[in-house]
Amino acid sequence: MNPLKQLETLGQSIWLDYIRRDLLTGGELRRMIAEDGLRGMTSNPAIFEKAIVTSHEYDEDIQSMALQGKDTREIYEAISQRDVQMAADEFRPLYNRTNGGDGYVSLEVSPRLAHDTAGTLAEARRLWTALNRPNVFIKVPATIEGVPAIQQLLSEGINVNVTLLFGLPRYRKVAKAYVAALEARAALGKPVAQVASVASFFLSRIDTIVDPLLEQLAAQGGPDEAIAKKVHGQVAIASAKMAYQIYKEIFGSSRFKKLAAKGARGQRLLWASTGTKNPAYSDVKYIDELIGPDTVNTVPLESLKAYRDHGEPKLRLEENITEAAWSLERLADMGIRITQMTQRLEDEGIEKFNQPFDKLMENLAERLRE
Repeated sequence: MNPLKQLETLGQSIWLDYIRRDLLTGGELRRMIAEDGLRGMTSNPAIFEKAIVTSHEYDEDIQSMALQGKDTREIYEAISQRDVQMAADEFRPLYNRTNGGDGYVSLEVSPRLAHDTAGTLAEARRLWTALNRPNVFIKVPATIEGVPAIQQLLSEGINVNVTLLFGLPRYRKVAKAYVAALEARAALGKPVAQVASVASFFLSRIDTIVDPLLEQLAAQGGPDEAIAKKVHGQVAIASAKMAYQIYKEIFGSSRFKKLAAKGARGQRLLWASTGTKNPAYSDVKYIDELIGPDTVNTVPLESLKAYRDHGEPKLRLEENITEAAWSLERLADMGIRITQMTQRLEDEGIEKFNQPFDKLMENLAERLRE
């Protein structure tokens, strides 16, 4: 049996972290839904930049809108919204069949709004209205300024994919904001059953930033050498396992059960940044080790193909929880401040989206001049 389809039997949904027009028009997305059990799709500014700049799929649209006098921002929004709508329509039968459990496609607010609460609210509302599909998510970064926007949007019934989560304290804030948003809706007599959200916890980047520090400690020898070697390559997985324990605590609480009785569903954890960046690690490391009920894993196309080929599905998310907690505790003992590391990753993550977004705008501006 296809390993990707086996994930569904274990309670995990596999989503694709990729979008491009030919995937939608050529029938490949439909095939992956049918044969791989694909259950959703995510996008971000970097994905759209690569799709638009490195292919000819959008040339006719760009030329047509240029002749209509559209500016670069209008062209980008028209292209990205059309792709998301087309993908959402492909997933709509799955969304209907699962009663809103799966079948979602995500579109992100401008990365330039990551620290602008009011701006995020305005753009998210505008995108939600423009997309006009119940099975879409508006992606909002989990910055300090983003969290209140996330809570407000959810209270208005707008589906949110909370993105760029790296640290456990911030994740706890996000999960509590989701509960508070649904409570606010319920208090006004509004339905909560169809409000959906995922919390996207980014993984491989954690190991990318922490591993070099552990390697230095291991090379220095001394009392930290053995611990550094043991923890090396395990911090991201350990963080995910502890995040899942927080998820179970919050969404298994009596407080949330009152909402569940009204039809509310939990805010699932979504494992993001799951493409392996260290060639020494398995290319399915951030999939195989994080399989658990009521979770999502969004993977790049290369990782999807790799898992189809040699994935080994098994429930592992709650294995070695004590060891995971121990690994995170040892970081502080060795002088590694994980909170500082995750804040740095958040800042860098925003910039990683700003740069391709700006590059795309420059590319479109050049095409308009031509």
